[in-house]
Amino acid sequence: MNIQTIKNNWFGNVKNDVLAGMVVAMALIPEAIAFSIIAGVDPMVGLYASFCIAVVIAFLGGRPGMISAATGAMALLMVTLVAQHGLQYLLAATILTGIIQIILGFLKVGQIMKFIPRSVMLGFVNALAILIFTSQLPHFAGESWPMYLLVIGSLAIIYLFPRITRAVPAPLVAIVVMTIIVMTTGISVKTVGDMGELTSTLPVFLIPDIPLTFETLQIILPTALALAFVGLLESLLTAQIVDDMTDTPSDKNKEARGQGMANVVTGFFGGMAGCAMIGQSVVNIKSGGRGRLSALTAGVFLMMLIIVFKDLLVQIPMAVLVGVMIMVSIGTFDWNSLRKIHVIPKTDAAVMIVTVVTVVKTHDLSKGVLAGVVLSAIFFVAKISSLKVEKILEEQTQTMVYRIKGQVFFASVDNLMKHIDYKVDVENVRIDFSEAHIWDDSAVATIDKIVLKYREHGKQVEISGLNEDSSQLVERLGVHNKPNASLSNH
Repeated sequence: MNIQTIKNNWFGNVKNDVLAGMVVAMALIPEAIAFSIIAGVDPMVGLYASFCIAVVIAFLGGRPGMISAATGAMALLMVTLVAQHGLQYLLAATILTGIIQIILGFLKVGQIMKFIPRSVMLGFVNALAILIFTSQLPHFAGESWPMYLLVIGSLAIIYLFPRITRAVPAPLVAIVVMTIIVMTTGISVKTVGDMGELTSTLPVFLIPDIPLTFETLQIILPTALALAFVGLLESLLTAQIVDDMTDTPSDKNKEARGQGMANVVTGFFGGMAGCAMIGQSVVNIKSGGRGRLSALTAGVFLMMLIIVFKDLLVQIPMAVLVGVMIMVSIGTFDWNSLRKIHVIPKTDAAVMIVTVVTVVKTHDLSKGVLAGVVLSAIFFVAKISSLKVEKILEEQTQTMVYRIKGQVFFASVDNLMKHIDYKVDVENVRIDFSEAHIWDDSAVATIDKIVLKYREHGKQVEISGLNEDSSQLVERLGVHNKPNASLSNH
């Protein structure tokens, strides 16, 4: 990376990065506390994680402008380990998660992104928008009309303020205005302080207090593996979305290594494992954040709020943060995908819908993406497995010619076999693969079976038209061209 790139990443957008980072920090606090509660740990564990991860990823990540912190997807995976073995084992699992992610980063895990179809990406984005919206609904439980008015007011400011000026992020204006209204009028609504107890202490370096034994490794490894893969999947997908939003590329493998290093650090400083947050990343981008300074500001300002401005912080009404996240969900959802759903191929529409439904139903982004990718693969295999077989009888030479067109592999060999007639009254058979490609062992085994069975019927069989790759595969795996080959030893 050259000096100019480093300068641009850090100092190319200073004012907007700092202001966007401040907005993100305030929106991070209630989420970090909520995710801590889900995982069954003290609220400060999530806040320390958000601070450490945001700061480390600002320096070591591969996607400037992306926000990483404690997340709900990761918190859900920790519940059992915390309940059965406690916080110290979680911290050890967090460190191991980071080590696994660093290794995967060096193994270039970022390349898996090319195997995720656009329809899955759209499903992922839309499902996440729905989850962000629905996760705000519990905040309305038991609330009276002031809560609704504050949310409506927040939405109005966020929507209308950019028409006046974009010098200051609209969500930051909404947070300040609504907090002042609540503090001056004494309206009784839920505030950040109601989410959990905050302590004004910085995180300190500590080594998890666990026995360093193989038994400990057996306890933490399953959780660490799950956290590593889910965290990387969510981070790489979020990086891709931020790439698209900003029209800039990112280094996915560096991002994977950076996420790993961030989790190692947070584990040693009393924090839980985390990953990229698409909601907060969208908040950052929409607020003008583009560089590494925005993530650093978010982490530092988060701890500053807790250490220095805790008394002010706890008075921020949850209503305004709910308003910010509702607007994020509206901005995150790809409305164009709904307008075009009747135009795009039915298979793509099905993949997108299955991804959305799976994520919303399980609240697990990784399961939704996995379901979408598997379904896409099934549709793709079904599409390319339609083999065409043309039969031509050459009466002069007493030859039956089979012209194969398409991809010959495990899913298409049955289709090939249906067209083969072993009782045809000719002396010679030629199978022409000029317009086909042989892909796997199943295809070669099928060719062997056809050739050997024709020979049993007293026919002379010729295989022609194989391209170089197909020919090499048949030569290496095939048995019909070996001495004394027969169906009995095939």
